[in-house]
Amino acid sequence: MPLFISSLNSGSNGNCYYIGNEQEAVLIDVGISCRQTETRFRRLGLSLETVKAIFISHEHTDHISGLAQLAGKYKIPVFITVKTLRNSRLLLQGFPVNPFFGNEPVQIGGLRITAFPKHHDAADPHSFMISDQDTNVGVFTDIGLPCERLVHHFSQCHAAFLEANYDDEMLERGRYPYFLKQRIRGGKGHLSNQQALELFIRHKPAYMSHVLLSHLSKDNNNPDLLRELFRPHVDRTELIVASRFEETPVFRISAN
Repeated sequence: MPLFISSLNSGSNGNCYYIGNEQEAVLIDVGISCRQTETRFRRLGLSLETVKAIFISHEHTDHISGLAQLAGKYKIPVFITVKTLRNSRLLLQGFPVNPFFGNEPVQIGGLRITAFPKHHDAADPHSFMISDQDTNVGVFTDIGLPCERLVHHFSQCHAAFLEANYDDEMLERGRYPYFLKQRIRGGKGHLSNQQALELFIRHKPAYMSHVLLSHLSKDNNNPDLLRELFRPHVDRTELIVASRFEETPVFRISAN
């Protein structure tokens, strides 16, 4: 079965990713307001009534700020780890809240969502693989380093939201204080352009049709620079740089 995907917003100002089949969909994170989410769904021709679950990767504000309002208004079940919920300080009422566990798939209609732990400076951070039969889409952002688990899942993806947060030189020369630079590049922060490219070159399956480079830093990255870095290596994979200001188109992803 094909999957349909879009980045509704991607960056430190808010993250929200849509993955669905023809009957149901899930959101990974809701870091933009309910009104922004509704507006972007409307522009894409999507319906929030098809969203059957929201999965939360970790408790940082740019991943949860719109969660309670959206889930409350549309009565959408939320899947979140116990540690993430405890550290989020969110008051989640009026809709189902379900714990999930790493490496234990959750079935939402025809969608199978598998979370796995990642390196990030949060209480219990996870990445996600969303599958419908043989079609796989990965959501891999806020990653300090490309661990074996990430390599394993990335190498099975027909499409992936892949973090490319910063350019090494821009970060080094930029205005951020030293402690923040070390937090970003210190193994539990974010994935650099070069790290993302190395993962892409070494482990991209031949059948990957789309890669959506995600969570770009406003101050330490440049979309044009990133496109130029990846373009010689994409082969037949469509390259999209997800915006921190607007949604991407909806892309159809299929194993066939």
